[in-house]
Amino acid sequence: MYSVIHISNRSPHRLPVSLRFLACSALFFLSVKIAFGQPPRVYRDRVEPHWFSDGQKFWYQVSTGPDQNAFILVDANTGMRLPAFDHQQVAERLSKLLTREIPASRLPVQDLEFPDDNSVLLKGPDGTFRLNVVSGELKQEAGIAKESDARLFLPVRPSRSGGSDTEIVVTNATDAPIRLLWINTGGQRQSYGNIEPGQTRRQHTFSGHCWLLAFENNEPIGCLQATDTPAEIVINADTAGSVIRRGPRNGQGRRPQADVGRSLSPDESLKAFVRDNNLWIESVASNASERQEQGTPDQKALTTDATSEMTFQLDRSRERLVGMAYDREDGSEHEADVRWSPDSGYLIALQTQRVMERRVHYIESSPADGLQPQLRSYPYLKPGDAVPVSWPRLFRRNDDGQFVEIEIERDLFANPWQLQFLRFDESDHCYWLYNERGHQTLRVLELTLSTGRIRTVVDEHSDTFIHYSSSGKFELHWLSDGRLIWASERTGWNHLYLYDVASGTVRNAITTGDWNVRRIEKIDEQNGVIWFYAVGTHPGQDPYHEHFCRVNLDGSGFAVLTDGDGTHQIDWSPDRTFFLDRYSRVDLPPVTELRSADGALVCRLEEADASETIAFRGGLPERFVAKGRDGKTDIWGIIHRPRNFDANKQYPVIENIYAGPHDHHVPKAFRSSWGHQHSIADEGAIVVQIDGMGTAWRSKAFHDVCFRNLKDAGFPDRIAWMTAAAAKYPEMDVSRVGIYGGSAGGQNAMAALLWFGDFYDVAVADCGCHDNRMDKIWWNEQWMGYPVGEHYAASSNMEHADQLQGHLMLIVGELDRNVDPASTTQVVGRLIRAGKDFDYVYVVGAGHGAGETPWASARRLRFFTEHLAMETSP
Repeated sequence: MYSVIHISNRSPHRLPVSLRFLACSALFFLSVKIAFGQPPRVYRDRVEPHWFSDGQKFWYQVSTGPDQNAFILVDANTGMRLPAFDHQQVAERLSKLLTREIPASRLPVQDLEFPDDNSVLLKGPDGTFRLNVVSGELKQEAGIAKESDARLFLPVRPSRSGGSDTEIVVTNATDAPIRLLWINTGGQRQSYGNIEPGQTRRQHTFSGHCWLLAFENNEPIGCLQATDTPAEIVINADTAGSVIRRGPRNGQGRRPQADVGRSLSPDESLKAFVRDNNLWIESVASNASERQEQGTPDQKALTTDATSEMTFQLDRSRERLVGMAYDREDGSEHEADVRWSPDSGYLIALQTQRVMERRVHYIESSPADGLQPQLRSYPYLKPGDAVPVSWPRLFRRNDDGQFVEIEIERDLFANPWQLQFLRFDESDHCYWLYNERGHQTLRVLELTLSTGRIRTVVDEHSDTFIHYSSSGKFELHWLSDGRLIWASERTGWNHLYLYDVASGTVRNAITTGDWNVRRIEKIDEQNGVIWFYAVGTHPGQDPYHEHFCRVNLDGSGFAVLTDGDGTHQIDWSPDRTFFLDRYSRVDLPPVTELRSADGALVCRLEEADASETIAFRGGLPERFVAKGRDGKTDIWGIIHRPRNFDANKQYPVIENIYAGPHDHHVPKAFRSSWGHQHSIADEGAIVVQIDGMGTAWRSKAFHDVCFRNLKDAGFPDRIAWMTAAAAKYPEMDVSRVGIYGGSAGGQNAMAALLWFGDFYDVAVADCGCHDNRMDKIWWNEQWMGYPVGEHYAASSNMEHADQLQGHLMLIVGELDRNVDPASTTQVVGRLIRAGKDFDYVYVVGAGHGAGETPWASARRLRFFTEHLAMETSP
């Protein structure tokens, strides 16, 4: 037996011709059209407050139905929520003034002003109108129409995925049609027709999506990016002149030059640079006489022992995590990565031991700029590789202007993964963050400048791993009075601690309990208060729900300021006297409340209307909780049923898995669309998503299951959960179980058939990290540890490919730069040698996530329908 290979050119027109497959493809493309065209809408789900200057009142515009809106005025002191004006009365009087029929629910109003207690200014594309709220009189004001509240920019950039439902509102105030084009995540343009002169288009979209406005000859006017709140713009003769011309963003195009200025001393008399790999300084005094008076030579070498292998260079700490090196020819000069003390009396430079750079090579078979294949490569460190190591060197500037080197103790940072400069204090010290290779030791170190001595301020250890790479798990905040705030899981839960820097001791725990601090929102040092989000604070709720909290720095006054059963996001009033609390669940459309700063409910503002979505889907996803492998721990997940669900039928169960230990992955907030989960369910399956042990944001013990054990992926918990769900819901047929995922989820999906093939029958693994020795260094050493040992091979899909049971499809993109594509092809080789039957889908021209391209997604769907005996819904 041997592998069946399917190769795609990403074109939907070259597919195997079978009625079944064409039906699957048609369903997929219909789902795409629904997702990005005009799907069922959710109304009353967004509140964008416009606060009055006194901070006591605000108004907002809310979507109440298809192309329908209302304006609401809220008095935060009294909790009074009322229409901002009589909508029907305004509609009648605007109809007369503008000589056209205007419904009360579709007023041509985009902005309001309240100049006094008796008047409201209504602003829109037709001009500004003054309404007397006492008499009801409506008059048009002299002046221009309301200015746009959105801004256009060029050049065009791709859309970002993963945003929430929103809309853009475009009014064409020119005398020519305007084209509206959606820019997809790959940068391609898709036409959404024309906006004729005088028309307003309300276009549903998702936050982060980009839309191009252009004239009929395709000359671009500008690009508009959707935000969480509707973006409105009027296109007129002045619009093109206000287009923002943006350069490359950080991480795209040119490298930002933020670090260059550090080479100049604070007193601006000296500048550090590198020549022939060594550190030099030069005087920047304005003339030779000044330099002579200062007793400083024009240029002086501070080191003579550097080499091309042990050199001074720009700080590349971020890039080095993916293996980038900084090549310099001997004899060249460049800026030095140095830190000067505030008084310019000390200079610290990082000297880096360079290593041979690993590169991943691949063939781009079909380049856009020619016929012949191209060999490509990129830097990519893998677990166990040598990494560049940087050491600080310290120089003191004496009174005579000469520099002497002070030896620095190295015992406390002997094996750095990262050594990061933090700050100078106002005396004789500076501070560094030391992350030891293997991520089991994390220290804040104090360097005494006058002596070179190193002292530990914070010394964090773990027998498994320190989750340094997650915001919230790593918190380090300096206070002005010699204290710092630090996050730690030392009690088994993620909490905040107040340290005394001078003594290196904990003053007090700021937060405590069997729950986790999720992230800090604000630190008010003056009043000694921290506001933050936390998970697990409500025993009766989903432990992943984020709630908003406050606590005093001394650990007193802890309070949870939100209450609703859902995951929360807050928005403060300008003076932080009130906040808007928006919460939701996958089975609860958003609810928005107004609360005072102490968490007291002022009034409920909106309850979202998702009736269109519910009618279209036949329901919302269902939350389900069951005990895990230990029979005690709650495991949380969600169930997606087909649109035309029939409780009298039995459906195969398909798990969408992603068990990356860096987070939890089952969505908690409401969504109006679910993409591949629903397109697969609608073909005749029940799709589930589960967070098993080994993922983050429960207890440390829950998380530590993944340590040196990524093959586990929480499977014993997942199986227990599905078994319990099937016992409650007989429509779930757990004798037919499929699984699919991408990246770490691709590793998980194949692992299901290697170690749990008695439960899982079919797996589709996209762009999987099938052997943790083949993937990026920082992610894998974080969970699998350092040095690389036998435990890496024990979790390898490649090493255990001969254990395969069931039906497997492997998908990989030719141009994947996230996970080395060879991780998949090595598995293919092992499966062939083991005589296993499987499908191999190689997507030409695709990168990471190739399994979500239309062709590969349709192949995945066909694979499930064939091997799980799915019955397509009508």
